[in-house]
Amino acid sequence: MKRIWIGLLLVLLAFGFAQKRVVLGVGGKTAVVYLPLTVVERLGYFKDEGLDVVIQDLQAGSRALQALVGGSVEVVMGFYDHTIQMQAQGRDIVAFVEVGRYPAIVLGVRADLADQVKSVADLKGKKVGVTAPGSSTHFFLNYLLVKNGLKPTDVSVIGVSVGAQAVAAVQNKQVDAISNVEPAITLLEERGLLKVLADTRTTKGTREVLGGEYPAAVLYTTRAWLERNPDTAQKLVNAMVRGLRWMQGKSPEEIAQVLPEEYFLGDRDLYLKVLRNSLESFSPTGRFSETAPLRPLTVLSAFDERVKRAKIDLKRTYTNEFVDRALQNLR
Repeated sequence: MKRIWIGLLLVLLAFGFAQKRVVLGVGGKTAVVYLPLTVVERLGYFKDEGLDVVIQDLQAGSRALQALVGGSVEVVMGFYDHTIQMQAQGRDIVAFVEVGRYPAIVLGVRADLADQVKSVADLKGKKVGVTAPGSSTHFFLNYLLVKNGLKPTDVSVIGVSVGAQAVAAVQNKQVDAISNVEPAITLLEERGLLKVLADTRTTKGTREVLGGEYPAAVLYTTRAWLERNPDTAQKLVNAMVRGLRWMQGKSPEEIAQVLPEEYFLGDRDLYLKVLRNSLESFSPTGRFSETAPLRPLTVLSAFDERVKRAKIDLKRTYTNEFVDRALQNLR
């Protein structure tokens, strides 16, 4: 009997070590910029790695970052530029797999105001919706304002979240313009409610607005957590790289098949257009390029005095160590 109990105990211990629980915060799970996270979850790739990933949907990147700093989540699926911003504030945050190679953020004005607002410079005095103040959609807006001769304070910023909430904010005329991500943008365009002023969903658009490839959606965490949990981090990256690989060459229809029905916001055909507009923005490998991180630094330095004054060591804001290992294992 004693041997049986010992055997059961050993099995339970082995299972306990194999099942690693990770609390992961995301700044708007239904936002298409974070779509690979849902793909990986739905295909069971986290479970294949022996991980129990608890996903907390925090609706905006700034809230996900706050949750990491506050300790209520261990890892964040958010935008890379937060790692630079945090280093300027003395915090050591590291991105360890790239999901989006373009921001896929769009700045647009309400269609009924298109005659008044023909360029970013015409936004002075207007109300502009972002996912949340301090999020990457807000950074994108600030950069474009400065680039076009305005100050960030020349507009009123309003948090409108993502998806249906963002669409409603434009539809109900709570905002004059919006800096947001899919699926809200295509939904607004299809309903004739939005005129696009700046678009980073494609290679061409990102090059025109930001100069080229721009690391966007990533997994990031504190350096302390990464150093304490390298095996868990590797498993997270294995799953994400496998998901990115699966998405390569897949049609919008094939990808939509693995998504929850509520992602389609009641219009599956329209959501397929959303996917078609966005697929180019995802990283094919998960690797960070050596030069692309310079662009977020340039963008943030344009309006964030802390970043502008700080001596940012970009090499400490990201690592390809885990991705390179995952890619080797997939060969």
